[in-house]
Amino acid sequence: MGGLIEPPELGEPQRDTNLRPVFLGVAIVVVVLGLIVWFSRGKSSGPAVQHPYAAYLKLSDLKMSQAENFVGASVTYIDGMVTNTGDKTVTRATVHVEFKNSIDQIVQVEDLPLQVLQTGGPYANAVDLSASPLAAGTSTPFRLTFEHISADWNQAYPELRVSDVGVQSEGQAQATRIAGPPSDPPGWRGAPADSLRPPLPPPKA
Repeated sequence: MGGLIEPPELGEPQRDTNLRPVFLGVAIVVVVLGLIVWFSRGKSSGPAVQHPYAAYLKLSDLKMSQAENFVGASVTYIDGMVTNTGDKTVTRATVHVEFKNSIDQIVQVEDLPLQVLQTGGPYANAVDLSASPLAAGTSTPFRLTFEHISADWNQAYPELRVSDVGVQSEGQAQATRIAGPPSDPPGWRGAPADSLRPPLPPPKA
């Protein structure tokens, strides 16, 4: 009948009320994912604090090569020279390495111990600086080894930066400089104590 007032439809408002938790959940997920991405990009920029002595270690003459290991997997090497321009002996160093893709985004980050090369045999042997410290004012060959590199790498040289460094303490340096007891002169080793005394003056006439 035309005079009756039709009641308002309640279906649409009720549907909007049911969708509000869904929209709220989606918004929370988007915010969380955004924070994860932001913090991940912040971490990829490298260590926040750099050892003060790291500035005295200079890396130069970089060369990259690849070889297969004993199981047939490809291994990548970065060889070069490290120079200690400071006044302390270095016993440990960590190199921060960043590989990038074709659009200059970081696709892989590595923090590797710097190993120096010793050529005592037919092949160069990479050893830690703790076994072969780098004295002040000296240079030596070094090597970084990578078991795996991202397939998105742009094949260019990565960015290298010395981050953490361990130096010889003052006490250790003094102990190194102190020589052991003087060795016996030739022909004196094992001689009786009396033979080491100075000769007596000749008797007076």
